[in-house]
Amino acid sequence: MTTTTFRTARGPAEPTGSAITTLRPLPPGSAAVDGGLWGHRLRVNREASVPEGLGHLRDYGNLRNLEIAAGLADGEATGPIFADSDVHKWLEAAAWEYGREPDEALLADILEVTRAVAGAQAPDGYLDSVPQLRGVPRYSDLPWSHEHYCAGHLFQAAVAQSRATGRRELLDVAVRLADHLVETFGDGGGRLREVDGHPVVESALVELYRETGTEAYLDLARWFVEARGTGIIESHGKQPTYFSDRVRVREATTVEGHAVRAVYLGAGATDVAVETGDRELLAALERQYAAMVDGKQYLTGGLGSRWDGESFGDAHELPSDRAYAETCAAIGAVQWAWRLLLATGDARYADQIERMLLNGFLSGLSLAGTEYFYVNPLQVRTGAHAEEERNPAAGRRPWFGCACCPPNIMRTLSSLEGYLATVTEDALQVHQYAPGTIAADLPGGALRVRVETAYPYDGRVTLHVEEAPAGAGLALRVPAWAEGATLDGAPVAAGGYAPVGRALAAGDAVVLELPTEPRLTAADPRVDDARGCVAIERGPLVYALEQADQEPGAVVDDVRIDVSAALGDEDRPDLLGGTVVVTATGTVQPRPDAAAGDGPYRPATTPVPAAAGTVTLRAVPYHLWANRGPQAMRVWIPVA
Repeated sequence: MTTTTFRTARGPAEPTGSAITTLRPLPPGSAAVDGGLWGHRLRVNREASVPEGLGHLRDYGNLRNLEIAAGLADGEATGPIFADSDVHKWLEAAAWEYGREPDEALLADILEVTRAVAGAQAPDGYLDSVPQLRGVPRYSDLPWSHEHYCAGHLFQAAVAQSRATGRRELLDVAVRLADHLVETFGDGGGRLREVDGHPVVESALVELYRETGTEAYLDLARWFVEARGTGIIESHGKQPTYFSDRVRVREATTVEGHAVRAVYLGAGATDVAVETGDRELLAALERQYAAMVDGKQYLTGGLGSRWDGESFGDAHELPSDRAYAETCAAIGAVQWAWRLLLATGDARYADQIERMLLNGFLSGLSLAGTEYFYVNPLQVRTGAHAEEERNPAAGRRPWFGCACCPPNIMRTLSSLEGYLATVTEDALQVHQYAPGTIAADLPGGALRVRVETAYPYDGRVTLHVEEAPAGAGLALRVPAWAEGATLDGAPVAAGGYAPVGRALAAGDAVVLELPTEPRLTAADPRVDDARGCVAIERGPLVYALEQADQEPGAVVDDVRIDVSAALGDEDRPDLLGGTVVVTATGTVQPRPDAAAGDGPYRPATTPVPAAAGTVTLRAVPYHLWANRGPQAMRVWIPVA
């Protein structure tokens, strides 16, 4: 029997031993992806996204701001007031990437950026280069200044650097800043009773507590969570809904306001709940997540239905062409779902992670790894024109003036392997499927499996057992969509975990079969924009019609789908890096005669022009659209 050596590094969310969690994350290095869809995306992230991202941070002035504040350069601050946060997110991404595979050139870049951050720190611990350089009084406009938001991303980067590289330089900076926040904010003692307009510091403070053992950081995180909804932001003359500050967190029944702010707050509040043993708060957060899924989430897992305020709309207000669905919102919701999965062990959160990662998140990144979507709609009309850089009608962009999404994508991919599996006292749970290896250190020894699969395009997942101690347990997630799944040939229920009901030994093979036949999905009738339409899904992937794949004359805006005809699928290794195309039968709806002069409206008694003949509709995975340039696209297809 071989001996497995486990890394001592830990991942981005590591609950303490006293936290009220059901599952425990595996350390980085315990799960490794070495092929398939995710293998390609991880390689591109390392080879293209992370190095080019550092170049963009230099070109756009984010890094120079810190260098000026550190006395390493001359000049004035440029960019948004929260420009530091993108540097911190890049540092986190680079640290996790170094933890995946050490590289001295990458480490040199990490340390160079870290020196600039450390040099910019004020003697009392305060750190935020743009307010420092512009002479903005500290914490004078917390609803908009993002000072705690920048601090939160610094804390997360520092924890990543400590866990993945073993170095403390950035952690020391984080501790001094966190100590400054503890002395400055909270109740009593002349402290400021204020909260930041953009949550993230809550989760970051909890993780810094987990890394350092300093309970004051957990206490401050709890105070920030409990202070929301008590009128603080409204006292500054701001509208509280946008800032997730209208209702106390433990009293809220749904999510509202700015989508990214809301889901970051949910993740941080979940961290506080599990570390303080607050089951009432945890139950409230579960209800809020469920309400989000039930009425405020797109089929792709995208979040935020209004460009105005980048916000959630009302329940079932989910327009396709005006969907905002910011990439950062999907990332924050994955972080929240992961924390709820650890807390509860409920498979629906792993289902959520899969839907969001493979659809609403991955659409934000080009196959080359160097262009990004900020906004992810479910429809783009023929001839759509966009001057605003965030509008996908213009295609993916190499960077943005407000570049929150690109480094957020990088840090998510760099830490992605941590979302694959968890462990309990005597068992391994596999949540996400990708080719590679997974190992868990159980009381009796190491359980190590090699995963062989072409998922998500093929539903067969084979786990080859390489090591297994006596009594080791293994459970595999069966997604809620996977009706008819089997484990080792026996039927298993969809929407939960299927335990392997036999003793495991080296050389065994465990085979999970998930049916990935294409299927049609309908929306709740209250989703006005999708009424009378269906969407195509195949396995965990949402599909879209893209103009490049349609027959001549079959304009995506005008096609209708025949729901009585069978769907087909075709393996296309030559297309978009290798994918599966789904085919359907449809028609093209002739456009009404515009010569009548009545514009787009006419009497309801006017006959609708009849469609002539049928066409074959071809759909590709939604996350792959626009890799052949911006063009018409739609997810929801009207029924013939």
